[in-house]
Amino acid sequence: MSLPYYHVNVFTGIKSCKVMEDPQALAKIAKKAQRPLLVLGPQCGEVNLGGKQLLDYAIEIAKTLGAAICATANVKKKLLEAGVTPDSTYDAVEIINHLKDPAWKGVKKEGNHDFVMFLGIRPDLGNQGLSTLKHFAPHLKTATLCKYVFPNANFSLPNLKNDKWKEYLDNMVQGLKS
Repeated sequence: MSLPYYHVNVFTGIKSCKVMEDPQALAKIAKKAQRPLLVLGPQCGEVNLGGKQLLDYAIEIAKTLGAAICATANVKKKLLEAGVTPDSTYDAVEIINHLKDPAWKGVKKEGNHDFVMFLGIRPDLGNQGLSTLKHFAPHLKTATLCKYVFPNANFSLPNLKNDKWKEYLDNMVQGLKS
């Protein structure tokens, strides 16, 4: 069993995440979403995985999946430098508050999102936000693409070292393309 990065989150109630060991399985789940959203945190612009920025993985996942992009923190500037305009820019808490509302029209004003993926979010902030969504947004599924287990998400990656995280993301992208 993979434990969360912060061990205080071991007891998350009766509903905990499904740790996705297989990137192909997570890709299949993501491809079924009608209105996916990718929320990007500040680590997207800071983490380099074997010569490829985490932000590059985020852009590739969003484009392949047709997912809307929500930039938090300083990620908007980095996306614009990469030639990508985010669909929205919200503070992490602000986007979570919007996602709780089933009547919200989403970042593209096409209806609320049914599948939300988080990448580059700090584990402590992410777990608290995901706890809010777990309890107050039963209309959507959540997944984290970060290298730590987030027990409050519906789907989470196992705890990974950077080289295994890169391999996981590479395999997930291939799964989204197939």
